[in-house]
Formats: sequence, C-alpha cells, structure tokens
Amino acid sequence: MNQEYSYTTQYTLDKSHFSECFDESAVVDNSIKAYRKAIIFAVVGTALMLTNINGYASWFLIALSALEALSVKFRKPWWLMRQMISKAANNEVTLTINESGISNDSFYVQGTILWDDIIEFTETKQGFLLKQAKGVSYLSKRSLDETAIQFVKDKAASKALN
Repeated sequence: MNQEYSYTTQYTLDKSHFSECFDESAVVDNSIKAYRKAIIFAVVGTALMLTNINGYASWFLIALSALEALSVKFRKPWWLMRQMISKAANNEVTLTINESGISNDSFYVQGTILWDDIIEFTETKQGFLLKQAKGVSYLSKRSLDETAIQFVKDKAASKALN
C-alpha cells in the first residue's frame, strides 16, 4: 500500500528568515531607472520652487524625492524593518508539505499553496521560489529535511514535464 507523503515542521519568523527571503527572492535594481520617481519628484519640486507657485508643495516634493531615493538605496533594511514590526514577526509557523501542496499556519497567517497552482519552480541556493498567478512565494530549505527537499524537487520535476 502506497502511503501519502506528509512532512510537518515549525520555524520562527525572525530577522534571519526574513533576510534570507529578501536575498533569495528580491530583484535588486541599482540603475538610474530605479530612481526615476525620485528624480521626477525633485524636478517638479524644484520647478515649483523656481516659479514661486507654492513653496510648501515644492519643499514637500523635494523631501518626498529624498525619501524615495533613500527607500531605493536602502531597500533591504527598509523591507526588513517593515517585516519586523508586523504582527507576524517572531511568531512560530507550522509548515506542512504533503501531496496536495504546502501549508503554513501561524496565529496571524494561514495559507495554502496547491501544487496545481504553481506555474514555475526555481531552486535557489537556500530555497525554492514558487511562482503562482497571484505572485511569488519563497520556501526556505533550512527548515526542511533531505526527504522534504527531494519531495519538492520531485514535484517541480513532475510539474516541468506537464
């Protein structure tokens, strides 16, 4: 009799977990295109200041351009800070991987990703990126044992064949 596979583990949503998620899933763009919005705010704010139309609006736009530029420059610390002040930070998560999909359950967040909903698998050095129609999720390998990692790889291979 063939028994259905199921793996359950727990981990904490701490700063190292969030940092790994960002490092493995975020596409960092340091080109001038990333600063486009900041440049536009600065140009419009300067133009308003030079025409003396509205001094408050011009300084507001210039300050907004500086804030936007800083959020691009320091994208990872900004994102990590927002994650660490969320309700889910430093809480225990129960992760379950089985034949139907991947489920996570914590006090604040419950979610399930069905294998059929995954469009694309990408294996990274420290985990898996699971692309779905609604976005991309990250599954860290550090909370999985070798059997669970192989199970996810097998599901990815069978998905690639379909």
